[in-house]
Amino acid sequence: MRWVVHADEGGAGRLAPLAEPAAGAEGAAGRPAVGEVRRVGDLAAAVRELEAADRPRWIWADTARIYPDLLRAGARVARCHDVVLVDEILAAREGSFGAPRTLGAAYARLHGLPVPDVGRLGSATEAAGAEGPQQAALFEPDDTGVPAQVDQFDALLEVYLAQQALLDAAAPPLRLLTAAESAGALAAAEMTYAGLPLDPAVHARNLAELLGPQPPHGGPGMRPAKLQDLADRLGEALGSPALNPDSPAQVLKALSLAGLPANTTRAWELRRMEHPGVPLLLEYKELSRLYTANGWAWLRAWVREGRFRPEYVVGGVVTGRWASRGGGALQLPAMVRRAVVADPGWTFVVADAGQLEPRVLAAISADRGLARAAQAEDLYTELGDVFGGDRAKAKLGLLGAMYGQTSGEVGPLLATLRRRFPAAIGLVDDAAKAGVEGRIVHTRLGRACPPPSTRWRRMVAGAEGESRADQVRASRGRFTRNFVVQGSAAEWALALIATLRGKLTDTASELVFFLHDEVVLHCPEEQAERVREAVSASAAEASRLVFGATPVRFPLHLATVRCYADAK
Repeated sequence: MRWVVHADEGGAGRLAPLAEPAAGAEGAAGRPAVGEVRRVGDLAAAVRELEAADRPRWIWADTARIYPDLLRAGARVARCHDVVLVDEILAAREGSFGAPRTLGAAYARLHGLPVPDVGRLGSATEAAGAEGPQQAALFEPDDTGVPAQVDQFDALLEVYLAQQALLDAAAPPLRLLTAAESAGALAAAEMTYAGLPLDPAVHARNLAELLGPQPPHGGPGMRPAKLQDLADRLGEALGSPALNPDSPAQVLKALSLAGLPANTTRAWELRRMEHPGVPLLLEYKELSRLYTANGWAWLRAWVREGRFRPEYVVGGVVTGRWASRGGGALQLPAMVRRAVVADPGWTFVVADAGQLEPRVLAAISADRGLARAAQAEDLYTELGDVFGGDRAKAKLGLLGAMYGQTSGEVGPLLATLRRRFPAAIGLVDDAAKAGVEGRIVHTRLGRACPPPSTRWRRMVAGAEGESRADQVRASRGRFTRNFVVQGSAAEWALALIATLRGKLTDTASELVFFLHDEVVLHCPEEQAERVREAVSASAAEASRLVFGATPVRFPLHLATVRCYADAK
């Protein structure tokens, strides 16, 4: 059973069941039969009741908008179809990128109307200013650009039915992708709701040890004592006492005056230089980044009641990888992880899929030689035999093949890999060629890469010279080369999460963090072994769903720890 659901203001809403038409029904044309639309004053209560009775698939416009309110009201669901996420996948296959993620945008594309310039609204953690995420009112008005004369519920139903027709006509993997993307949206909202346990006192203590006491709140230009001391010593070492180390222009000028000309202030360039000021500058950059990204202001803004609750953006990267809106959830440094401590009587189960992308390459290319190597626990060590036992060369060559690094030492390594693993290297070579030629490539389940922009085509035509044309061609080739691998790896991770959610429904465990190829679960200590088994089983199921009967192994490093930092 499927239910279409639309949230109205004040906790109310409308629901209607969808049932497949009876065989041979006249006029059915394969379209599901729409039942009577029910108006309810308490949408969350209605969802709880129907979920408990039938576990239906919920069809709604935007999980990120509606599901957080349902979770706060105790209405957790197993399955959904997220119309705006599915619309984004389908629109991308038609070459449409960058439009707002809204029901109005989906409706406009369906009817050939101008897409309304309205962004995604109503998410409970959308507003993230100086005080961090703010809770929205229950089911805020859904101002998503649907024409005023069109009922929101009718627009939702019409877009959904059109999507089903497109998916029925597409290859089966695309339907799996849309189901996994929708399940990922549920998991993302649940992670924000649960929050990642983080002890603010531990984090504050760690900050003080590294940076010095917290400076007066709101003081302009104030730095913690140790950071200010570093800035002073750096200025003296470079002969520029008034130097502001936070200004790249000033730093470059000071380096030049000290006889150290540099093009950038990036760490890799600075490390080439020998000067007493360079270690000070590198240390300052590291601590300043920590202070800015995860300092006391971050702690005030994003940690509430011992939980870090960022908002995850499912499919926020064109490859299908997740992004985050505020809080830097996908870039948690080791120092922050030291403050991620499980509740008393609970523990973390951390699962890390090592060497995921090269294993994905082996699976999607069906290269027998690389697949045999990918049966090993350490793929790079296994490949080392190709390079006289040199694991480092094997890793450098394979990463070069996937990311398009072909110059210097990588060139000969890539030539060797091309001879030994022609199907695998041929797949990424073909993807790169397609990118250079302005064509579209797809992931394993059918996600499309962005088409070339108008400016790209103009530059390729020679508008800025032949040298620039070659550069932009090569750049797009590197992008499409990696897109097919990284995007397919993102699909494996999505399938892992979707499967894992289903296996943990009768436990107290919570999925609290996800980072590309790593998941973190928070569970009672007595359930840890069961959770570990569920994660391993879900990884195997994800491999079967996405890649079929592949011999490639996707081993997980599993750690049961009280502190997240101890998992590495």
